[in-house]
Amino acid sequence: MSAHIRPARSTDAGAVGGILSEFIDTTPWMPRLHSRAEDVGFAGHMIDQGWVYVAEQDGHVAGFAARNGPEVHALYVAAKARRTGLGSALLRTMQEQTDRLDLWTFQANLDAQAFYTAHGFCEVTRTDGTRNDEGLPDIHLTWTKDAAP
Repeated sequence: MSAHIRPARSTDAGAVGGILSEFIDTTPWMPRLHSRAEDVGFAGHMIDQGWVYVAEQDGHVAGFAARNGPEVHALYVAAKARRTGLGSALLRTMQEQTDRLDLWTFQANLDAQAFYTAHGFCEVTRTDGTRNDEGLPDIHLTWTKDAAP
């Protein structure tokens, strides 16, 4: 299934926030710290900052990525669109725009770790989670264009 990647518009905040909420609601180890309305508000803030690209399938937002400089703040794909290449397309879009990307993922998110490793990211460090809002152990990963296969 092909996807169209484009910069997000303010009208995408509901869809982007919905994808984020869906992940939180369907991930047993992920605590819900904010309401679904706050997820949409957060999505709107990231969009207003110019950080967000969305992936559309059949005219609907099915995934998004948010990046500020080298820092990847989010990359999520709707459950029904996972494992279709959308996440890879969003990540490639970010990789084409910079020479370096840094991100954090939770140690419990084994799928994300495998995904990022397969796309050339390397582990920098692990923490006990005391510095993130969720309080979950996490991993800092980095990717550089020079080190890419």
